[in-house]
Amino acid sequence: MIFKETKIAGVFLLEPERLGDDRGFFARMWYQPESADHGVDPRVVQCNLSFIRTRARWRGMHFQRAPHEETKVVRCTMGAVFDVAVDLRRDSPTFRQWVGAPLTAENREMLVIPPGCATGT
Repeated sequence: MIFKETKIAGVFLLEPERLGDDRGFFARMWYQPESADHGVDPRVVQCNLSFIRTRARWRGMHFQRAPHEETKVVRCTMGAVFDVAVDLRRDSPTFRQWVGAPLTAENREMLVIPPGCATGT
């Protein structure tokens, strides 16, 4: 996996490294030790699936307050979305700033959002 840093500390664009041949490819989507090496909480506590029926639909911003905050990993498995992370950590130099990334079934990239940041698709 390739961890691409963004302007917000702890928010990464994750690009899977594909190992392919004429049959297709294999790509590791999550690896606990490598995630921890980048300061990302590697524990998977919950896994959700969201389906948006119509185009150009916004589902809103989502986050949890302490003590229920969690790291989120957002991925698009069909079609395309533009996902956004907003820094809500008052002590952060990027407080209230945002980053966004197109996540598609083709690019297979993921956005990692740390505790204290909201995410919206």
